[in-house]
Amino acid sequence: MPKTILFIEDESSLQETFRGILIREGYEMISAMDGEEGLKLAKTEKPDLILLDLILPKIDGFKVLKRLKEDPETKKTPVIILTNLEDVENVNKALELGATTYLVKASYSPEEILEKIRRILGER
Repeated sequence: MPKTILFIEDESSLQETFRGILIREGYEMISAMDGEEGLKLAKTEKPDLILLDLILPKIDGFKVLKRLKEDPETKKTPVIILTNLEDVENVNKALELGATTYLVKASYSPEEILEKIRRILGER
């Protein structure tokens, strides 16, 4: 059964780029355009991994991460932060809240991000 990745990101072009890459690699992708929807989908769909932007409508990524990690149903799901916020303060805050890793969008190609997803899911 393919692993499912929930991508919580309000930029639809980025959603589409990743959908193409992930599907080609044999993953299923679920999209959420805001933090509120992302939290709902995390509970109902139980993805294997969550890609999470920090700057989101309705509920920001930090609050989403905090709630995911406080909820027994979702706290073990690995969360990769994928954002444009580069400052160390945000990186540290996200890691303290339980993020598995923190990637700055501009610093990584989709292929490199895919590689990180594979590693976290214990593939290859």
